Amino acid sequence: MKTPAILDACCGARKFWFDRADDRAITMDNRSCVYLVKDKGCATGKRRIIIAPDIVADFRHIPFADDSFSLVVFDPPHLTENRVGKKSFMFANYGALNAATWREDLSRGFSECFRVLKTEGTLIFKWAETNIALRDVLSCTPNKPLFGNRMPKATGTHWIVFMKTEVQP
Repeated sequence: MKTPAILDACCGARKFWFDRADDRAITMDNRSCVYLVKDKGCATGKRRIIIAPDIVADFRHIPFADDSFSLVVFDPPHLTENRVGKKSFMFANYGALNAATWREDLSRGFSECFRVLKTEGTLIFKWAETNIALRDVLSCTPNKPLFGNRMPKATGTHWIVFMKTEVQP
C-alpha cells in the first residue's frame, strides 16, 4: 500500500478535518479509545469522543522513514496534565502534555515532524495559547515559520506554516 501524502501526527478526534476519513492522510495518535464526557449541549448530557487513529504512535517517535510526507500536520496537546482534568472534554479531545517535560517533548516532536517531511514539504502547526505561550513553544524548534495568524483574538488558536528547506538548522 502506498503511503498517503499527508501525516496528521496528533490527530485526536480529528476535529478540524472536513472529511475525517480523507484517504489522502494517515492519522496518528498515542491513544485509541472512546471517551464519554459531560456535555450540556447533548440531549443525554454526555458526548462520545472517539480517538481512532490509523496508527497508534507517539509524535516524539514517528514510525516512518525520513522524507515520507509532503504535508505534516502537528497539533499536539495544548495543555499540561496539571491544567486539564482526565475526565474533561479538553483532555478527551486533545490529550495532555507532561508538565515537567513539555519543552523536550515538543522539541522532539518538531524534530520528528521535520524528519519525515520531504524537502520543500509543508508543516502546518496548530497551537492554542491557553496554557503555554506561543513564543515558548516556537523556541522548541530552530526552524523558522513562514506565516500564520499571529493574533487570534477570538479563539487564542494559532495556525502556523513552516516549509522544510534543503538545509535544516
